[in-house]
Amino acid sequence: MIDVHRQAFKEEAYELLSELETSLLELEETPDDADLIGRVFRAMHTIKGSGSMFGFDDIARFTHEVETIFDLVRNGKLAVDKKLVNLTLQARDQIKSMLDNSEGEGADLETSAEIIAGLRALGGAAAPAAPPAELSPPALAESLPGAAGEKVTYRIHFAPGRDIFAAGINPLYLLRELRELGHCNVVAQTRWFPSLAEIDPEACYVYWDVILTTDQGLNAIRDVFIFVEDDCELSVDPIAVHTAFHEQEEYKKLGEILLERGDITLQEMQEVLDQQTRFGELAVSRGVVTPDEVRSALVEQRHLKEAHQEKQNAEAASSIRVPAERLDVLVNLVGELVTVQARLSQTASLRGDADLAAIAEEVERLTAELRDSALNIRMLPIGSTFSKFKRLVRDLSGELGKEIELTTDGAETELDKTVIEKLNDPLVHLIRNSIDHGVELPEARLAAGKPRHGTVHLAAVHSGDSVLITIEDDGAGLDQEAIRAKAVERGLISSSAELSQKELFALIMAPGFSTAKKVSSVSGRGVGMDVVKRAIELLRGSIEISSARGEGTRILVRIPLTLAIIESLLVRIGADSFMLPLSLVDECVELTREDVANSHGRNLVRVRERLVPYIPLRERFSIPGEPPPIEQIVITQVSGQRVGFVVDQVVGEHQTVIKSLGRAYRNVEGISGATILGDGSVALILDIPQLLEAAELEEL
Repeated sequence: MIDVHRQAFKEEAYELLSELETSLLELEETPDDADLIGRVFRAMHTIKGSGSMFGFDDIARFTHEVETIFDLVRNGKLAVDKKLVNLTLQARDQIKSMLDNSEGEGADLETSAEIIAGLRALGGAAAPAAPPAELSPPALAESLPGAAGEKVTYRIHFAPGRDIFAAGINPLYLLRELRELGHCNVVAQTRWFPSLAEIDPEACYVYWDVILTTDQGLNAIRDVFIFVEDDCELSVDPIAVHTAFHEQEEYKKLGEILLERGDITLQEMQEVLDQQTRFGELAVSRGVVTPDEVRSALVEQRHLKEAHQEKQNAEAASSIRVPAERLDVLVNLVGELVTVQARLSQTASLRGDADLAAIAEEVERLTAELRDSALNIRMLPIGSTFSKFKRLVRDLSGELGKEIELTTDGAETELDKTVIEKLNDPLVHLIRNSIDHGVELPEARLAAGKPRHGTVHLAAVHSGDSVLITIEDDGAGLDQEAIRAKAVERGLISSSAELSQKELFALIMAPGFSTAKKVSSVSGRGVGMDVVKRAIELLRGSIEISSARGEGTRILVRIPLTLAIIESLLVRIGADSFMLPLSLVDECVELTREDVANSHGRNLVRVRERLVPYIPLRERFSIPGEPPPIEQIVITQVSGQRVGFVVDQVVGEHQTVIKSLGRAYRNVEGISGATILGDGSVALILDIPQLLEAAELEEL
């Protein structure tokens, strides 16, 4: 049985490790950034404390070492350098490995020991001689640093000097400043008031107890009292932190609060408790505490309850964790509903029943809204994938002796979760190629008049129902002559072939194609770009390459927003129905018998003074019967190339719920799936890039 608490810790730990990697890479560029140092320290601190709390003692002990080093950094006793960042990134990877193997064989202890030894060497004498044998959840005071960005509740005791008014200071203004920092409760204490005859009208006899919940940090609170702290009694004590793992489930009882404040002794508290009545009332009646002190303690108790409840309400309103499998089931059910709705609409149309047609229209509207909502739930910002590549660029450029910076744009662009997962590997290949083949070594860049540092730019932007992803480098660019020579050598083209730049660059995506002069650990074996091309096409996407010698290379990837439900064009050939992804369709034109005769046996048609090749699908799929006198050509654009597909009839746009083919039909060429039409019949979804590739191979 799954331990939900351990699982919750692992999920949050993975998120913290992802943030940790991003913070470390930023810290390497700005090593003096105190905020980044604090973020790294807090991430380690949370993983350590929470790991120990939920039984991950090995993770807690290991993380303690990294936390200790960054405590030295935070206190200015150790500077951030490349070696420290390298070791911390290795530690981050090791913690992830420990999490991955927490239910199995465990992580590599030798690797852990090497990392710890390296960290201790950096820390020197300040580092502990050995990790603690046992790590319990951190004490409250230790786990409440009061850093900016973390919500903490503080107990503030402020007793100004008697002559504060003479100094021209109004303490009410200071309390007003505290209220601006967050949720604040103030209780005035009057126990120091003398008798009326002894009162000095220019003296201050009041002091205040304040309970403040803020994310501004301890320093912001102390700054409020910066001009009076030498002339007052001031204490600021953290009493609760509002995070997922440190939030108190139970609140302190009234007696415990009074005891902690020093308003009552343990013996006095016990004597009151022995009376078995309401603590506050009895304590006042016995003269142990004043009514104001009880009221202040009650305010603190209520404040903490409200702060905790506010946090729970905010979390409930902002987000909820749902397993990805449940979302997949939801989308599948919505897909089935879309199919049933299409059947209902068609039935209503055939019967001519006005009432049924009205119901069908309403169901269609609701189904469309439900479909959009279900698909939006699975949408994630692509920035989560982009952030992983910073580490890839850093490590690989170091391995190759290059100085390369990754810049990103459009990280907030959203894509279907499934598309993002399948897009990761192709993007890794493309970025590795840009680093290895594209960006030159520092010396070569300087000789070419370029800066030592190369740049790989990764960008994403929405374009209709697709997303455009660009990978661009400022390297040497593609060598057209080398590509042509290699293509001729491998028999891909003839030596006299005339190709456009786009067609020539497309050759590098042929299987086994490589112009590398030597094989490295990164590339040179001719494996990669053909895999990338096929992976992108399986996502119903396309890839285009452009380059200028000496200036760099630009790769444009176009992919659909989602793979579950797509807009498509319904066509018919005889009695058979087919779907073409609408995102690839440019236009539809007629094909007459005269057009066929004028092409002299070649599958070419003139569209606005440009020749467009076409593929007759009736012949392609061996569909029996005679075509109509006037056929239709659906012109598509794939990787910058316009190609037509000849069909009998274009029916129109259709909302297509994609169904995968059975195992027996999985490898059928030119078909990527199927869908169910409103009348219950099946329409096959055409794989346009695969049909085009097969036609090109037949011509060679």
